[in-house]
Amino acid sequence: MNKPRLYSGMQPSADSLQAGNYIGALLQWRDLQETYDAFFSVVDLHAMTQPNNPAELREKTRRTAAQYIAAGIEPSKSTLYVQSHVPAHAELAWILSTLTGFGEASRMTQFKDKSQRYGQDGTTVGLFTYPVLMAADILLYQTDIVPVGEDQKQHVELTRDLAERFNARYGKAFEVPVPVIQKDTARIYDLQNPTAKMSKSAATDAGVLWLLDDPKATAKKIMRAVTDSEGSVRYDRENKPGVSNLLVIYAALTGRQIPAIEDEYAGRGYGDFKKGLADVVVNEFGPVRERALDLLDDPAELDRVLAANARRAAEVAERTLGDVYDKVGLLRRVAL
Repeated sequence: MNKPRLYSGMQPSADSLQAGNYIGALLQWRDLQETYDAFFSVVDLHAMTQPNNPAELREKTRRTAAQYIAAGIEPSKSTLYVQSHVPAHAELAWILSTLTGFGEASRMTQFKDKSQRYGQDGTTVGLFTYPVLMAADILLYQTDIVPVGEDQKQHVELTRDLAERFNARYGKAFEVPVPVIQKDTARIYDLQNPTAKMSKSAATDAGVLWLLDDPKATAKKIMRAVTDSEGSVRYDRENKPGVSNLLVIYAALTGRQIPAIEDEYAGRGYGDFKKGLADVVVNEFGPVRERALDLLDDPAELDRVLAANARRAAEVAERTLGDVYDKVGLLRRVAL
């Protein structure tokens, strides 16, 4: 294949993905798989940086993979696999950790934020080395671009630094990837707190639109979304964050421009606008929900698809890892 290569992934940290994941990642991935040799991973090793119930982690991993497929990530077009099914991820992470300075790892913003939140006893070495494993995820596949949110840009910059450092010290083994940051207009905020990003880890799910929610629950959340007292449907992120957030969701799911939506609802008030948005979201999420639940009804077939894709991923990853091992002076394994 002559297509440039792409890598991205999400953690299986909840039973359902949410609207921010769908709009900010999955819709982009669905389009990008047409023009890139795309590798998409359910990054279950990253999810282990927080405490997990083993049975729940397995279930969340399957559910996340099912939602990838249901949202249009085609295993026949893309390489869609579970991170832990390709051992080279963890192996390369160790090699890269020997090239990563303690100081530069300590400066990662997400680690600083989370370590302050969890305290010393709740902060693990895995959380500290999370960006190094992410670098391994990306570099294994000779990745050209990495579509990420603004909050992950620093990790991709570290990945670039590690690739250049390795290539300079040992000879070229890695492509140096380029981060592709999602547009700010694709950022989706909590319906009840529209100044905070919609998140799977929100304190309450009242402001979170889950892909696998019952359609009635989805519509109810939208009708109860925080707006303001002005009553006009117009985009003003600073002064009308609630309405602006709903407009972004409407535009992202319909492909329409925000001014056209503003014109449609001029003088009609928030009730009509929210009802219209509820219909849009339910119509978009409904088929995804049904397809995901169908896939989850046959876990053996889903596991078969993931295994086949993991073999495809491992072929690429092992070539990179073998070259890295040769360059750093590790003895090649001999098949018994």
